[in-house]
Amino acid sequence: MSSAATATGAVTVSTADGVAELRLCSGDSRNALSSTMWNDLRRFAERVAHDRAVRAILLAGDETVFSSGADIREFAALRTPGATRDYDDLVEGALRALEAAPQPTLACIAGPCVGAGASLACSCDLRIAADGAFFMVPAARLGLGYDPRGIARFVRVFGDSVVRGLLLGGQRYDARAAHACGAVHRLVKPGTVLEEGRRVARNVAETAPLTLAAAKAALAALVQADGGNEALRRLALEADASADYAEGLSAFREKRKPEFRGR
Repeated sequence: MSSAATATGAVTVSTADGVAELRLCSGDSRNALSSTMWNDLRRFAERVAHDRAVRAILLAGDETVFSSGADIREFAALRTPGATRDYDDLVEGALRALEAAPQPTLACIAGPCVGAGASLACSCDLRIAADGAFFMVPAARLGLGYDPRGIARFVRVFGDSVVRGLLLGGQRYDARAAHACGAVHRLVKPGTVLEEGRRVARNVAETAPLTLAAAKAALAALVQADGGNEALRRLALEADASADYAEGLSAFREKRKPEFRGR
């Protein structure tokens, strides 16, 4: 197996047996996704998309956490009213690069899979989750406007009703429930998600790549709604420019309950 770590050490990449594996490993932040990591993800996806030796792509954290979401420590600088659109485009660009890869993609999910981490998992074709893992999208607790393109991705994977619970009800959706609704394709014992994910990825890598690429292209073409409506994006950007969003960030930093006023 070959392995190369990025300069930040927050993402590692290895390739073996036709499987390219990307691991999130910023343990100090429970694999919170920084802007550097989003750029790493995009470059990784664009590179392996053209590598004929790669037949499957695997994304994982570790056996305790997939991702705690976007790195909120960057928000004060990167999600200002004038910069939010650029930040959303950075995230969406990485996710779409992964979705555009012709190889099947597989997310191995253990522990928390939160916010932007859930978006990353939902950009994969297949999801394997450990019993006890869970999905959560706490945007309303921060007062930020969630990119409608990301919401569209959630709806494609979970369905409208579940996403309403995630976004509007603040629900935590466990892996068993996600497996029951089809959002998780395989549920495994805790501590085995990486082993099982690698086994599935190797099996995928042994199948016909042109057949798989054609199936992925057909599935993508059949799914039309992508959340790109400009009016929807403006609503999200208005939330990001609000006093409530500033209050949400302050409350997070000060470890207190936010007081939202709807402006």
